[in-house]
Amino acid sequence: QVQLVESGGGLVQPGGSLRLSCAASGSISGINVMGWYRQAPENQRELVAVMSRVSTTNYADSVKGRFTVSRDNAKNTVFLQMNNLKPEDTAVYYCHAAGIWNEHYYYNDDYWGQGTQVTVSS
Repeated sequence: QVQLVESGGGLVQPGGSLRLSCAASGSISGINVMGWYRQAPENQRELVAVMSRVSTTNYADSVKGRFTVSRDNAKNTVFLQMNNLKPEDTAVYYCHAAGIWNEHYYYNDDYWGQGTQVTVSS
């Protein structure tokens, strides 16, 4: 069974920085896509940033130039460096993984972490 565990959320002032981490565990040989989504109260979950196994990235327009997604494929881990945070970045951030395989199976399911709260406020 695959599990995603996030860490690194918290309270930060506008203009500050946070770094989120997410580690996938289980019987995993590789993961095609890992990244981050977020959901603010009364809003739908939205893409923040994702990275493929070969380092292709996709960012939401609202975070381009401020957030950076990165991966450690050997450790099945994805990171999100968030700089110049704004109050509108306040949300629960969810780690996401898709296209997971091991020596026996290729899993078509989407996997989600439990979410970590990021609050940007003075």
